[in-house]
Amino acid sequence: MEPALDLGIATVNIALAAILAGIFGVWVYFLAYMSKSFRLAPRLESFDRRAGVGHPKVSVILPARNEEKYIARCLDTLLAQDYPNFEVIAINDGSTDRTGEIIERYAKKDRRVVHVDTPPKPEGWAGKNWACVQGYGAATGDYLFFTDADTEHEPTAISLAVGHMLAENLDALTAIPRLLCKDLWTRITLPGLSTFLHTRFSPLRVNDPDKKTGYFFGSFFVITRKTYEAVGTHVAVKEELVEDGALGSRVKEAGHRMKMVRGEKYVDAVWARDLSTLWHGLRRLVIPLYHQDKRGAHLIAAAVFFILFAPFLFLAYSLPVLALADGGLSAPTAVALMTVQMLTISALLLTTAVQSRFGVFQSPAYALGAPVGGALICLGFASAIVDARKKDAVRWRDRHYTVSEKQSFMR
Repeated sequence: MEPALDLGIATVNIALAAILAGIFGVWVYFLAYMSKSFRLAPRLESFDRRAGVGHPKVSVILPARNEEKYIARCLDTLLAQDYPNFEVIAINDGSTDRTGEIIERYAKKDRRVVHVDTPPKPEGWAGKNWACVQGYGAATGDYLFFTDADTEHEPTAISLAVGHMLAENLDALTAIPRLLCKDLWTRITLPGLSTFLHTRFSPLRVNDPDKKTGYFFGSFFVITRKTYEAVGTHVAVKEELVEDGALGSRVKEAGHRMKMVRGEKYVDAVWARDLSTLWHGLRRLVIPLYHQDKRGAHLIAAAVFFILFAPFLFLAYSLPVLALADGGLSAPTAVALMTVQMLTISALLLTTAVQSRFGVFQSPAYALGAPVGGALICLGFASAIVDARKKDAVRWRDRHYTVSEKQSFMR
C-alpha cells in the first residue's frame, strides 16, 4: 500500500474511532442513568396509605376518535374501578366509525358514563385538545383524570392515584404506562426511542424541584381542577400536537406540586398500532420542534443518527479495512477501530435490551433489531425536517395539521 494512502486510511480510522468512543460513552451514560431511574423511580402504589383520607369526586376525561377497536375495553376497565366516587366523561371526537354508538350504549346502561359529542373543531386547535376541553366542560369532579381510549386500567388505578395525591398533597400526578407493541416494527423501534425519552423525561428529573423538566403521559395523568384551571386548561396548549408534554411543562413551570411514578402494573397503553402510526408518531415528535428551534431539530436528528445508526453503518467501512490491512500504519488503527466499534455496538445492544425488558416489558431479543429500528427513527426524523414547512405536514388520528412557530413541542 502506498505510504500516503496508508497514512490517509490510518487518519480516517483514528477519527472514526474517536467518534465511536464518544458514542460508546453516551450509551454507557444511558445505561447507567436508565438503570438508576428504573431502580429509584417511585411507584404508583408507594405512598403512606394512612395519610390519604377521603374520596373526592374524580372525572375521568376520555377523548376518543375512531376508536371502535379499543373504546369498549377501555370503558370496561374504567367502570370496574374500585374507587367509590367517579364519573367517566367519554368524548366522541368527530368519529367516522362506531365509536359514538359504543359510547352511547355504555351511557345508557351506566349512569356514571356521560356521553359528549364535540362540536366542529375550530381553526387553530389540535383535535385531542379540543375534545379534552369539551370533556372538562361537562366534568363535575374536583380531580380530573385524563386518559386515552386505547388504554386498559387495573381496578385499583384511580384509588391509588388519588390516594397518592392526597397522601403527598400533590397538584398533579402522572404514571408511566406499560407500552404495548402491536407489531414487529414497533417492537424493534420503541426500545431505542424509549431510551432517549426515558432519560430525558425520567421521574428523577420530573420529580426534582430544581429541574425544569415537566411532563405528563397522556394515557394517565390526574390533576386537580384548581391546578388545571390555573395553568389555562387545554386552551393554553390548544395548538400543541404533543399536548401532554406541553401541559406537564406548564404545570412544572408554574411551581405546582407534580410527581411522575411508575405505573406499568396498573395501566397499559398503545404507542403505535402499525408501521403507519409509528411513522407518523415519529414525525409528530420532530415537526413542532423544527418550528420552535430549527437548529435544535437538526442537531437532534444528527445526534440520533450517530447514536442509533452510525455504529452499524461504519461496519461497511471498518470490516473491509480490517480485512485488507497488510501490516502497515493502517493495520493497528484498523484493529483499534474495530475494537471500539464492537464495544460501542455491544453497549448499544445491551442498553436497548435492558430497555426492552424493563421499559417495554418484552423480550430483550428485540434489541437485535436495533439497526433496523435505528434506521427507521433516523428516516422518520429526517423526513419530518424535510416536510416541516409543508401544509398538512402532520397526519394524526385521521386529521392533518399545518404546524406553526407557536407550537413549543416538549420543553
